[in-house]
Amino acid sequence: MTDVHRTVDAVWKLESAKIVAGLTRLVHDVGLAEELAQDALVSALEQWPESGVPDNPGAWLTAVAKRRAVDHIRRARRLELGAEQHAEPEREPEQDDVLRLMFVSCHPILPTEARVALTLRLIGGLTSAEIARAFLTGEQRIARRVADAKRALAEARVPFELPEGPELAGRLASVLEVIYLIFNEGYSATSGDDLTRPALCLEALRLGRLLAELAPHEAEVHGLVALMEIQASREAARTGPSGEPVQLHEQNRGRWDRLLIHRGFAAMLRARQAGGTPGPYVLQAAIAVCHAQAASAEETDWARIASLYEALSLLLPTPVVRLNRAVAVGMAYGPQAGLDLVEALTGDPALRDYHLLPGVRGDLLAKLGRHEEARLEFERAADLTANAAERDFLRRRAREITLPEVAGPTLGGAVRDFLAREDLDAGTLRSYGQTLRRLCLALGERVPLASTTPEQVARVFETAWGGAAARTWNRHRSAVRSFCAWASLDDLSARLDRRAESGPPVETIDGVRLAELWERADLSLRELTLWRLLHESAAGVRAVLSLNVEDLDLEDRRARAGDVWVGWRSGTARLLPRLVAGRTRGPLFLADRRPGPSRMPAPGDLCPETGRGRLSYERAEYLFKRATGHTLRQLRPR
Repeated sequence: MTDVHRTVDAVWKLESAKIVAGLTRLVHDVGLAEELAQDALVSALEQWPESGVPDNPGAWLTAVAKRRAVDHIRRARRLELGAEQHAEPEREPEQDDVLRLMFVSCHPILPTEARVALTLRLIGGLTSAEIARAFLTGEQRIARRVADAKRALAEARVPFELPEGPELAGRLASVLEVIYLIFNEGYSATSGDDLTRPALCLEALRLGRLLAELAPHEAEVHGLVALMEIQASREAARTGPSGEPVQLHEQNRGRWDRLLIHRGFAAMLRARQAGGTPGPYVLQAAIAVCHAQAASAEETDWARIASLYEALSLLLPTPVVRLNRAVAVGMAYGPQAGLDLVEALTGDPALRDYHLLPGVRGDLLAKLGRHEEARLEFERAADLTANAAERDFLRRRAREITLPEVAGPTLGGAVRDFLAREDLDAGTLRSYGQTLRRLCLALGERVPLASTTPEQVARVFETAWGGAAARTWNRHRSAVRSFCAWASLDDLSARLDRRAESGPPVETIDGVRLAELWERADLSLRELTLWRLLHESAAGVRAVLSLNVEDLDLEDRRARAGDVWVGWRSGTARLLPRLVAGRTRGPLFLADRRPGPSRMPAPGDLCPETGRGRLSYERAEYLFKRATGHTLRQLRPR
């Protein structure tokens, strides 16, 4: 990269939000505004290497982008009074424009992942490639999220204005949620090899500081900034020499960044000066201040922290806040007090796959001397996390607890042997695997099989599938009964009543809507092929998802799925060759990405040519419902 290109990149990071915001006020379309700003950026890359970088590069980019906006308005002939008059409205402060853009990019009509991507793109000035690298996902996926978000904002005609009155609090909460989500993904990465992604933390801090300048009288904004500053101050002390996590009470506080701590204290002071009842971010910042003020872990005022978490749980009664309160109570009043609170959370569906729940429970059990249970909980937490550094840390904690070898088979070992049978077809294996792997995740793979009880299985079922349809509940129940019969166990489903499966007939999608669906240009080839195949074949969703490439008979337009044949018509016949794209084996419909080491599917569900697994029923259902508002079963013809 040349010096000029580096300059252009730096200027864009600093100025893009102002430029796009000013253009959005002019053309009333976020997507068009960014296109015009990008055109100006291209002009800079073409001209600056020869003419040199202007004295005020931001103003140069703004002027070029505005000229292009005026040209666009003229061509569109939007106003008979003349584009020049429209192009030069009464001047408003740039900061108000950027604040407006923040509220637009974080609008509640957008899903959270789209708000995050659009905010990093428009306010942060990051490219799709940079955002994709930060979140360990594909560039095309990020670009699609940004494009979908722009289209949704345009279709909803979201105004480029600051919310007022009662609406302001909710809209501001949405902006703060996005910024803190970006920070948290950097502070404790949910996947990948590294514990943290510092670039995301820095970007969230930059956005938070900018928002604090734009909204200086909002206490919650300053509270969020204080929280992020203080948490970021611990970055150097949070990992060991090999990148392993270091728990807060074990950190070398001399490595905490005192400048960031002082900045956090200053932001907290501004939050208090703004007045009002403390909100969620001010309370969380107060907790961070307690930690920062303690010269050592032993001097931490845990009673004060526990009371702050109690106040926070009244404002934000989420399971994660309640879990954090349990940790603080355990530190302040003893591990049994903390464990009592944790036990009340073990059946919460929201924490079903949250690795910190068994991690916290394991820590409290270890302090109580219940080492066998603690080891199982650490192992279960390791199985649940997608972050490699955390997984290694949790497994090391489990290994540090020395116990005699388990007598007899373990639950995980028995499940693996059961699923390795050759007398089950791929569809049945996949169905059984979903049920039994969930049991392993919930109870722990190393738990002795003989000690597994119907009461434990019933709790897992209630948490995982308590709200599921009767047919789904009964399918999982049948899987447990088959496993018990194979393993010669007492019936672990004894506490699970079979549910009645009666219900109203499924309403199908009418022909007009189907015709519109087939013409949509924003659908991926995989989704379009799956949906057409389901409609034309009238086959079950799971049967179609179980199809393999080697089972296709493209000439006869049919394929075998277990004991049944699935047939299709011309619409699907035109799409299938493009979807297969030269593949000769493996699942027909593939997942979006390769599975992680701890989530490897059965060999029959893995494509040997791409390394990707089979598209799951849950993912397929989610994508169709998000795109249409219907369920896949409604694709069946009348």
